[in-house]
Amino acid sequence: MGARLGLIAAIIVAGALLLPLSAVAWRAEGWGGLDPSDWGALWFTLWQAALSAGISVLLAVPVARALARRRFIGRGMVILLLGAPFILPVIVAVLGLIAVFGRSGIVNTALGWIGVETVSVYGWQGVILAHVFFNMPLATRLILQGWLSIPGERLRLAASLDFTATDTFRRLEWPMLRAVVPGIFLVIFLISTTSFAVALALGGGPRATTVELAIYQAFRFDFDLSRAALLGAVQLVIGGTAALVSLRLTLPSGFGAGLDRAIPRWDSRGLGLRAQDIAVIALACMFLLVPMILVLGEGVLNLTGLSAGVWAAALRSLIVALVAAASTLTLAFFMSKAIVDLPRGGWIEVVGSLSIAASPLVLGTGLYILLLPWINPVSLALPVTTFVNTIFALPFALRALIPAMRDLRDDYGRLSESLGIAGLTWVRLVAIPRLRRPAGFAAGLTAALAAGDLGVIALFASPDQATLPLVLYQLMGAYRMDDAKAAALLLVLLSLGLFWLFERGGRRA
Repeated sequence: MGARLGLIAAIIVAGALLLPLSAVAWRAEGWGGLDPSDWGALWFTLWQAALSAGISVLLAVPVARALARRRFIGRGMVILLLGAPFILPVIVAVLGLIAVFGRSGIVNTALGWIGVETVSVYGWQGVILAHVFFNMPLATRLILQGWLSIPGERLRLAASLDFTATDTFRRLEWPMLRAVVPGIFLVIFLISTTSFAVALALGGGPRATTVELAIYQAFRFDFDLSRAALLGAVQLVIGGTAALVSLRLTLPSGFGAGLDRAIPRWDSRGLGLRAQDIAVIALACMFLLVPMILVLGEGVLNLTGLSAGVWAAALRSLIVALVAAASTLTLAFFMSKAIVDLPRGGWIEVVGSLSIAASPLVLGTGLYILLLPWINPVSLALPVTTFVNTIFALPFALRALIPAMRDLRDDYGRLSESLGIAGLTWVRLVAIPRLRRPAGFAAGLTAALAAGDLGVIALFASPDQATLPLVLYQLMGAYRMDDAKAAALLLVLLSLGLFWLFERGGRRA
């Protein structure tokens, strides 16, 4: 029964992805439909994504290296902090960066005191800065896994041979980086091509318009569905190509298995190297924490003064998050069951991961084209937003559930069959108690991402359907920064609170 439901879920997901994307391809004109501004948006999308990914990786390498060779009180909290930007609402982080680098931010205030020309956070430099803010921690976490994969035996051998830090880097660490960095670069490149909220808040203008922002402008300002669909097809080609190349470039490090023991790094005991690592970790933490402290600290002072409209938007975001979490978890459960049970179930995992190559705005454009002949798509803004967040959170949920479902089959499959436990009884007595941890993580991640999403809702929503991220963006556009900071605090409490509740509930259930 579970495998059949998994097949049905996979077919539904495939249709939910392929029908809107086919509508985009059908409505798109030929390449001649792109005007010079569209080609400029394509060029900007590619070079800013490449530069953002390059800077993120270059900054992440010394941070990951410092974390790999140092043990200190609070190290776990630092690594946890590096994961926070992934679930942090994008528009909140953008507001924090404006508080630091904006016209009246602390950086420009300090530059004014010393008589140096101020800098602008808007335009291409702001887009790249925001991408580095989000993606440098991700790159650090991924590269840190590569560092920790170097067997301890190799490091002991290097110590017995009196390797210096330079020798260790050249002989052990550089081969690892050469294997893992290209794949990480492509992943961040792909993320940077689809970050609509960053471009919407900090970009714009002829020199800082991404393809996704051009889709939004063609959609909302010109209502040119053909041009929006053509740009959507271009975005799909970019994402699909980057996803395929990243799979080919992600190579094993070739070090083999180790005993996975944390051992002292004899090559980095010098005072200079210790000070260097401390400085790198401290600067990374400041880069991540200061924008959030400035926004959330001031938001506390204005939280009680928020209007009823903001609280209503928060309620809509909460509903979207909860429904998206429930639907994502349901699809992921049955699809992972089918993947594990069926002899050739690997194609189901491929279907569940297809959304990585697309973008929410492209999928939203396709849905709008499909719905327009039958119903006013604006009236379905919240259901469409929930649906799109479900589809795009599904790959993460599958990654969390498939290994756990495979262990469940190996450990309890024959016992369940021998006792005749199947159907809902198997789900209640066997699956839920042993899948609660990955399921709680998947549900929390989906809820956090859905609550903070500013994507499809910007295409569809009327004023009475705006979610909290859209209201926050509107407050920023109206220069009501005190209210915006209070709304940002409310959004962070909502997203991170949902993640914490689901994840902790999974661990304590």
